[in-house]
Amino acid sequence: MALTKNERRVRIKNRVRKIVSGTETRPRLSVFRSNKEIYAQVVDDVTGRTISAASSRDKDISSAKGTKSEIATLVGKSVAERALKAGINTISFDRGGSLYHGRVKSLAEGAREAGLKF
Repeated sequence: MALTKNERRVRIKNRVRKIVSGTETRPRLSVFRSNKEIYAQVVDDVTGRTISAASSRDKDISSAKGTKSEIATLVGKSVAERALKAGINTISFDRGGSLYHGRVKSLAEGAREAGLKF
């Protein structure tokens, strides 16, 4: 029986989350991608606390013009700057069931450009 698109994404997400978890010294950069927007947050899974977050709906980013991939790069830079302010340099990347391609890849590259290591 064929899987639906969402069932396939959930399977991939569970497979990734078995391996990737965030600690206090190396939190997890979690990415959620919808059809219109992209969201990213840096999470410490031990305490269950969100350290920093950014999305394409933030006022400074939503006013920017460009393609969805270019906006994803801005979101990556924004979440990285906020994480660096909080004292986080190294993270684990959680692509959240999406393939490392397109907007997810752009977000990761933006975070790397801003100074995060992963």
